Amino acid sequence: MDPLSVTPVTHSVPMAKNHRSDRTLSGPVSRVSPGTVLDRLASGPSRAARITHTEHLPPREGRHAVWPDRIRAEVIAAVQDAGIEHPWAHQALAAEHALDGDSVIVATGTASGKSLAYLVPVLSRLLDGAEAPNGRGGTALYLAPTKALAADQCRSVKKLSQPLGTAIRPAVYDGDTPPEEREWVRQYANYVLTNPDMLHRGILPSHPRWSSFLRALKYVVIDESHTYRGVFGSHVAQVLRRLRRLCARYGASPVFLLASATAAEPSVAARRLTGVPVVEVADDASPRGELVFALWEPPLTELHGEKGAPVRRTATAETADLLTDLAVQGVRSVAFVRSRRGAELISVIAQERLAEVDRSLARRVAAYRGGYLPEERRALERALHSGELLGLAATTALELGIDVSGLDAVLIAGYPGTRASLWQQAGRAGRAGQGALAVLVARDDPLDTFLVHHPEALFDQPVESTVLDPDNPYVLAPHLCAAAAELPLTEEDLELFGPTTEGLLPQLEAAKLLRRRTKAWHWTRRERAADLTDIRGEGGRPVQVVEAGTGRLLGTVDAGSAHTTVHEGAVHLHQGRTYLVRTLDLEDSVALVEEASPPYSTVARDTTAISVLETDVEIPWGDGRLCYGSVEVTNQVVSFLRRRVITGEVLGETKLDLPPRTLRTRAVWWTVTEDQLDEARINPEILGGALHAAEHASIGMLPLFATCDRWDIGGVSVPLHPDTLLPTVFVYDGHPGGAGFAERAFHTAGAWLTATRQAIASCECEAGCPSCIQSPKCGNGNDPLHKRGAVRLLTVLLRGAPENAAEAAERKESEAEVPGVRPAPPVQPGPPSP
Repeated sequence: MDPLSVTPVTHSVPMAKNHRSDRTLSGPVSRVSPGTVLDRLASGPSRAARITHTEHLPPREGRHAVWPDRIRAEVIAAVQDAGIEHPWAHQALAAEHALDGDSVIVATGTASGKSLAYLVPVLSRLLDGAEAPNGRGGTALYLAPTKALAADQCRSVKKLSQPLGTAIRPAVYDGDTPPEEREWVRQYANYVLTNPDMLHRGILPSHPRWSSFLRALKYVVIDESHTYRGVFGSHVAQVLRRLRRLCARYGASPVFLLASATAAEPSVAARRLTGVPVVEVADDASPRGELVFALWEPPLTELHGEKGAPVRRTATAETADLLTDLAVQGVRSVAFVRSRRGAELISVIAQERLAEVDRSLARRVAAYRGGYLPEERRALERALHSGELLGLAATTALELGIDVSGLDAVLIAGYPGTRASLWQQAGRAGRAGQGALAVLVARDDPLDTFLVHHPEALFDQPVESTVLDPDNPYVLAPHLCAAAAELPLTEEDLELFGPTTEGLLPQLEAAKLLRRRTKAWHWTRRERAADLTDIRGEGGRPVQVVEAGTGRLLGTVDAGSAHTTVHEGAVHLHQGRTYLVRTLDLEDSVALVEEASPPYSTVARDTTAISVLETDVEIPWGDGRLCYGSVEVTNQVVSFLRRRVITGEVLGETKLDLPPRTLRTRAVWWTVTEDQLDEARINPEILGGALHAAEHASIGMLPLFATCDRWDIGGVSVPLHPDTLLPTVFVYDGHPGGAGFAERAFHTAGAWLTATRQAIASCECEAGCPSCIQSPKCGNGNDPLHKRGAVRLLTVLLRGAPENAAEAAERKESEAEVPGVRPAPPVQPGPPSP
């Protein structure tokens, strides 16, 4: 077993209060194995029982190769000066493909050296180009999903290319780049690092100013490409098609180099993203230290929540305890948290408890999340790199943000939604072949409870495929407008943008967004076409969070989540300080806050109604029906709950008056008949609760079958729906136009609903709890719910399911007039509200 290197602690300190008062940590801690660290976390009778499973992944030897002989000697020397004598086999193979002009995706584990696999051929080609007469013989574009990752990679490129002199000129070009630097980047940088948002809004619409860069473009690097899934991935796919079109206009045909965490069928996903054939390099030849991976379930408390259900200790409080203990041990750790508020809460709790041990330790734990100001992000990144920080509570802004090398342990507060993301986060510890500890702390919901008691669902299953749909007309329509504004569209462009294009163009003409003149379509409006859509689906301008007394800008909140996170009376956390929202001005996109110390957090409640716009596919399930098609969802935040921070106990509810929002999207739904209700012994009094419970549990289980997060999907259950005239349960994609999740649910409905029934039936609670049928995002306060009714209802429904529901669905689809292409929806001048 490889030793676990930790930062020494040179003083003797007692454990934090409310932790383990039975022992102290004396003397320096160093070179401790991950198993030993886990034993210390689990010491004590109550702690040991919380570990439901421990998985040991053995170390792996590395396999070396040699760089292709076409790599410039100066580049190889620079790499060797950085301490890397020989490449791993997958790095050399990827470089060979890049030099051959093949687009390639490197899909290997975290810390396997993917960056070097694409950097070496890129730097070599840029060095060749620097010798051209104008010094601009070759350029490269690097795309990252976050600003932080682009900035971090820029630092790495500058360090690696320093021996090459001024031949390599890397520069970041994003929203944080000062205006005075942007012109220099356009004129002189030959390795530009940016993000898809800036490419969409800034670079492509201004392509004449970038003409010399685009004309010389040889490589496009797409880092963390597995994150481009769902609606966001579909938007990025169309942005890349616009980029390819403009490059062709200037005579360039860049090679795409993609880096991805381990994923199923990475070359298929990469081709769908880029639109070009992509070679796959997925045999990871890098060494790996031992990984100890523990599944951890917080204990039940004596408290009771909604409808008297037992309350389990929150994953937030449990993770804060573990992060505190790791910091006391001197173990460098990161805790990944799903929400921005959760990251702030964990850091605040850990800081308070560390201050009781040693005030100097409290300063060595912080939060890291999106919405911080650029200078705050950079300061945290520097502190993490230097080792000043021992612990960090972070959202995925860090997972995709910077190279967090040297970490010894990773805490994951709640299943992150996909196995791919789980392994990506766990892999952030144990760099340089060291051993590492990863702990998944379960939240109190059906999926997390299922996973910590069924470890085979995590450790014996492959990672998911990346789901994206570039032909989604809601996605494609605004990009056709943007492309036409950049360069008039012609019939030759139809193939590039996909099969839905031809049907959309007449609609765009009818909406007077495009006008056809001779053989080309032109953008007709004065406003910028690129502003028609937000590629991250956030639905408008970010809301600025401003301190009322001083006017100081604290940060921003996505427009799509403003109704639920910065409504009047909401608790807002920022850098360890607590604020109350005084007013939310939706017209000016400003939330005014004032510092306060409430003993509670807030959770918004909403109501949702749904209508069927079109049924694409319908198959019989006994007397019932399983359907897939287009729906319109109307949502309104109506109130918020105040919950005690540590325990989650409900303290009260306050009404809100916010406008409704509509969403046109895709959904799967199933219906049952009166005969089936009789067979399931479901009377009218419990029908609503049985449907509602089945809806909650099925949403909680869907991430096992689709590459999604339960927060990416929504649901509605109705005892008598006006469109179906039957009891109906809907599960829909929470993104305009759909994201492929409901479609995946439709095709795996037999396995998905079977697992849902099992999750409810196997829960040990009497009448339903957050581990089975209660939902943390329910707008009706988890009322009504009927656990046993849901089990009986699903039993009868599944009894009528076809032996192979997927085959039946595919057969129905094949009978459609236009296979695989759904009718284009009416085009609106802006994106639908989220």
